[in-house]
Amino acid sequence: MKEQPQGNGRGQRSWMERISQVFSGEPKDRDQLIQMLRDAQRRGLFDADAQGMIEGVLQVSEMQVRDIMIPRSQMVVVKRDASPEELLPLIVESGHSRFPVVGDSMDEVAGVLLAKDLLRYCTEQERATFSVREVLRPAVFIPESKRLNVLLREFRASRNHLAIVVDEYGGVAGMVTIEDVLEQIVGEIEDEHDIDEDSWIRKYSDINYTIKAVTPIEDFNEYFGTDFSDEEFDTIGGLVTHKLGRLPKRGESLILGNIAFQVLNADSRRIHMLKVTLLQNPDATRPAQSA
Repeated sequence: MKEQPQGNGRGQRSWMERISQVFSGEPKDRDQLIQMLRDAQRRGLFDADAQGMIEGVLQVSEMQVRDIMIPRSQMVVVKRDASPEELLPLIVESGHSRFPVVGDSMDEVAGVLLAKDLLRYCTEQERATFSVREVLRPAVFIPESKRLNVLLREFRASRNHLAIVVDEYGGVAGMVTIEDVLEQIVGEIEDEHDIDEDSWIRKYSDINYTIKAVTPIEDFNEYFGTDFSDEEFDTIGGLVTHKLGRLPKRGESLILGNIAFQVLNADSRRIHMLKVTLLQNPDATRPAQSA
């Protein structure tokens, strides 16, 4: 006697019936749609992660590149005539895999350099013949007003992972990566700055660290010998957000005492990752503070 196949039509109809019941009253606007989705999630139709991604998709369709781009002042770029000796420290320190290549000014973007394209120049003999111009990839330019859902579709079609954002006058306003767009949908994506799940802080040098924004202030104080108050806020991310007076965007920075904080990863809801730099003379760098 043959066994009945798993997942018969009865189970599928039951699931579809529950979906149709949720949407039996047609939503009149986006807010009503989100509320209905949240009600469905509370009923166990799908989990909280799926709910977050659905809302992220709706949000992406309304956002523009200017909302998430890395601003011009925070872009890590390489010079068109740079030597391997000049490039390698920059690539290692930043940890990125793609870099805009510029000429005499930031507005003169010649192309994009992939870190992996430097592997063939590891030997001294190969380095002598190296030229950034020979390994350049074409740069993609997009306007600040481009919608994120359109950009994501173009990224997928062209297989590009980075685009240069230009303003209405044709000047470089910033850059955006496919990861920046995807994080608006799925939340934080682990990258070169990520820390092991069971730790809060990652040390790169005696003065440079990466920390999770959810690091308890008490643990931060113990590690760095600081005395930030944890009476109002429990986490470093909460403290930084409070000091800035708003939710900061990726690339923004703040100096508190002898410590400089830079936002490495954030979405429209919260900060995820921060870079910490210990300053020898904080007063000398305070004018560069972004607020």
